[in-house]
Amino acid sequence: MGEILEPKEVAEMLKVNPRTVIRWAEQGKIPAFKIGDLWRFRKIALETFILEEEKRNMQSKQCSQPNREEKL
Repeated sequence: MGEILEPKEVAEMLKVNPRTVIRWAEQGKIPAFKIGDLWRFRKIALETFILEEEKRNMQSKQCSQPNREEKL
């Protein structure tokens, strides 16, 4: 099943405030689930999410930069 993290642990991992992690979870911006009133996060799901976001950001940067050959 993998390691389950609390908001404080995710916040440390992402270098943000724990309240930000909870807000992102409530908004569906990061993968999370609730046990009763408590938010929990699968470490593997977060790591996959981060890798996908990195890829998406790299692709959007490449699309926004003009092709060097077109400039010449």
